[in-house]
Amino acid sequence: MQDLDIRIALIEDDETIREGYEYLIGNNEGYKIVGSFASYEEASKKIAKCDPDVILLDVELPGISGIDAIPKIKKLVSDAHIIILTVYEQELLIFRALGNGASGYLTKDTPHKKIISSIKEVMGGGGPMSSQIAKMVIQSFQRNEESPLTPRETEILEQIATGKSRKRIAEELYIDLETVKSHIKNIYSKLNVHSKADAIKLARDNKFI
Repeated sequence: MQDLDIRIALIEDDETIREGYEYLIGNNEGYKIVGSFASYEEASKKIAKCDPDVILLDVELPGISGIDAIPKIKKLVSDAHIIILTVYEQELLIFRALGNGASGYLTKDTPHKKIISSIKEVMGGGGPMSSQIAKMVIQSFQRNEESPLTPRETEILEQIATGKSRKRIAEELYIDLETVKSHIKNIYSKLNVHSKADAIKLARDNKFI
């Protein structure tokens, strides 16, 4: 390996996925895997010594979540760039991750060549995002600022609009089913509608989602 290799650490609890990233990234010239961990707690003991330039971080980890781990990691390796690599595309998670200090946000279906180029991009000061994530970020700035819905209500209505069930929404947002039902009741009340279809139509017509 060359001294100028980009040093990369992985924090991913799925061993198969983690080993896949190790292989795909480590076999590219100019990229070196210097640490591979299954949780933040495991990484926290060794990551400073690994001295990574870039950290690929999963959201759903055992113990401390990837989102909550970001500021803790930044304290341990302040110069490292953190790229979230996850299956989750919820808007609040994206903005929480970026707000906590992540430099990029990719979904796990991102082609490995894009992951490689994103590592290089973030080293050059860029903020790599999957196309769908970038679209969501742009749409969030195009919304009607007069929306009566809270950010959480907006997120839930967007998930409903994609066809997801209440149970699925609860699982992905880490909230219980009754909380989802309560939010939906509030959405209907605020929009003065009585059905899912009417809520989606009114929200889209007024650019609330």
